[in-house]
Amino acid sequence: MLKIGIAEDDPKIAELLKSALEENDYQVLTVSNGIDALDLFLSESFNLLVIDVMMPGLNGIQLCKHLRKNTLHTPILMLTAMGTIDDKVTGLEAGADDYLVKPFHLKELLARVSALLRRQPPIEMPTDHKLYFEDLILDTYSKEASRANKPIELSAKEFILLELFMRNPNRLLSRQFIAEQAWDISFETGTNVIDVYINFLRKKIEKGFDRKLIHTKINMGYILK
Repeated sequence: MLKIGIAEDDPKIAELLKSALEENDYQVLTVSNGIDALDLFLSESFNLLVIDVMMPGLNGIQLCKHLRKNTLHTPILMLTAMGTIDDKVTGLEAGADDYLVKPFHLKELLARVSALLRRQPPIEMPTDHKLYFEDLILDTYSKEASRANKPIELSAKEFILLELFMRNPNRLLSRQFIAEQAWDISFETGTNVIDVYINFLRKKIEKGFDRKLIHTKINMGYILK
């Protein structure tokens, strides 16, 4: 199934696009601001991206430039309420492959999506199943971890936590985010289970090493750096 990412801050439009594309057998992920879109589009593989110009965080033009600067070649369909020639040129020069002005008919959107996908060879999913950070290696197939070639024995939850950090290096992860991703629950301020497990993980990946990797930002969360 082909995978499409949508960056659109209007929830009604985002849901309309998602429903229309899913009805046509596409897998769809949506985000509502440019910062989250940048993280998602660089961390996962997509066959096509649909990006609105007017968004909080990063606007569509800025997002498109950042994606192309990171050598992302996924085709991009840009949506905007601004339909002058100069607006279209700006979007295309930022790296968009096509430009659709709001309001638009869903039939036209689907036709443009189909046309863009026909131009692209199918995306090959990454075959590399190893994550690297400094001298730390995590094998997501064998579920093995090592640092400086020294094996590290991790519990299932510790492995999930470490994978979460290594997929988000140099990014501050809040306790809420960690709870949702690693436990699939909402964070309860009265519990210290996240802090306890992170301390377990720290002891295993930092014991015997001078350089610490997981750092605490007080009242904010944790960061792998």
